[in-house]
Amino acid sequence: MASISEIQKEIQKIIEGEVENDAEALTLASHDASLFEVKPQAVIHPKNTADIKKLVAFVNQQNSQAKPPKLTLTGRSAGTDMSGGPLSESLIVSFTRHFNHILGVKAEPQGSLGGSFPDVAVTGYAITEPGVYYRDFDKETLSVDGQIMPSYPASRELCTVGGMVANNSGGEKTLTYGKTEQYVRRVKMVCADGEEYEFKPLSFDQAAKKREQNNFEGEIYRRMHELLEQNEEVIAKAKPIVSKNSCGYYLWDIVDRAKNTFDLTKVIVGSQGTLGLITEIEYALVKPKPFSHLLVVFLNSLDQLGETATRILQFKPESFESYDDQTLKVAFKFLPQLMKQMGGNLVTLGLEFVPEMLAVLEGGGLPKLVLMAEFTADTDAEALAAAQNARASLVDLHERMRVTKTANDEHKYWVIRRESFNMLRKHIHGVRTAPFIDDFVVPPTSLPEFLPKLYAVLDPYKKDLTYTIAGHVGDGNFHIIPLMNLALPRAHEIIRELSVKVYELVHQFHGSITGEHNDGIIRTPFVKMQYGEDMYKLFVETKKIWDPRGIFNPGKKVEGTLEYAFDHIVKSS
Repeated sequence: MASISEIQKEIQKIIEGEVENDAEALTLASHDASLFEVKPQAVIHPKNTADIKKLVAFVNQQNSQAKPPKLTLTGRSAGTDMSGGPLSESLIVSFTRHFNHILGVKAEPQGSLGGSFPDVAVTGYAITEPGVYYRDFDKETLSVDGQIMPSYPASRELCTVGGMVANNSGGEKTLTYGKTEQYVRRVKMVCADGEEYEFKPLSFDQAAKKREQNNFEGEIYRRMHELLEQNEEVIAKAKPIVSKNSCGYYLWDIVDRAKNTFDLTKVIVGSQGTLGLITEIEYALVKPKPFSHLLVVFLNSLDQLGETATRILQFKPESFESYDDQTLKVAFKFLPQLMKQMGGNLVTLGLEFVPEMLAVLEGGGLPKLVLMAEFTADTDAEALAAAQNARASLVDLHERMRVTKTANDEHKYWVIRRESFNMLRKHIHGVRTAPFIDDFVVPPTSLPEFLPKLYAVLDPYKKDLTYTIAGHVGDGNFHIIPLMNLALPRAHEIIRELSVKVYELVHQFHGSITGEHNDGIIRTPFVKMQYGEDMYKLFVETKKIWDPRGIFNPGKKVEGTLEYAFDHIVKSS
């Protein structure tokens, strides 16, 4: 095999796009939003699908010589992943420079979203390349009859639509609208043979015809059909009971007997680029309700969380979020900075926080948990009535609560929810974010029992890390992103200990170790713990079916180790 520099020259000769190996390009590609640093050999910016096909063919040809170093291809877009998903020691394929076009947006009623979301009406669709930033995609879809793709994550201003497919992203609207998997109608993807194929829902008869094809696509359909048929019981038993999950490959969603469909997009979504390189996506779109009001509940203890959440959910809030007392402490500590985030007159904004100050004084201190239930409707009066009705249902529980009256009043709660941790990170020096237990899910009904046990696990580590807990309480999905000094000798030990303890606790409550952020480098070593040996073997087999030579983003979803993870944690804060 040729040297890396020779390989880079050879790649540049065969593609129209660019190959970069300068220090700036490699450093940028060495990081995402995780706690890892992995330096690639080169960053490739393919100009078109033909370039990607040539890349795959080239890598296969080079690797066939069976001499190190083996080449692999890892797709990357915005680099906002928190798990180390787009990091690689080999070749990075970057999509933002050239694969950044929205190919069409239509407003065209498509019936119901279906599945777990039968009441969500699909109003149209959009076709896009994967390197489009969601913020640009959102502006374009909104311009066509006010439509959106609602599964955006908190990084909506920074992430791309391709990354959302790779991670099966979700966020504050997932409770009502579902995750990205519900919106992917079809994808085009360059597979391991170097050819581009289109994957979409097929009838059983159509899927049978695919299995008859004498090519790589036919092989995928044959072997996936076989795997699913022979292991139906194992797969059904392993399916998480929670409503959000981004762990492993979603084998349980491919066959829908009620609809008579076989849909391989279900295993592509959330696969973190380990099965191929996506070149085009078609998304379903929806039209959200234009008016909203928040019901805010200040819980002094977690004792009534279960009953409070159950009653609120009966009124069908569009989103149902929460943050803890640590988050509120940060908000009050950095109140001037938060008010700047909100914009406007500081005096007026200061008055906006009077109700929260009074709630703290009346309750004798900070609430343990703040709940935010957002109610939306076609008119302001309907949204306000829904929030007030939910509030009335809680009167006998004697909780402190209020319904927001204005857009600014509502906005401040979202600012606290979204920005407090960023404020904490910016103002505490010598530490950095360390997302490793940042995205677990348990059944919402378990929260009153689960959360005290979680705090009991975290408390012994308070001297070593600072953290806040915020989450999507409506579906039991919580985020803990500690701030740590990763240069401390005990840092790796803490990450290992806490990961095992938290994930064991999540497992006891039949949850998932990741609801939105996916496996990547940080959680792949725990996938077998999540599902057990039998299901894990099916994940390994799935990877081999799609990627027999192991050229796409290795070490993610399957066959990743803690040793590799610890070897690549950033060396300083």
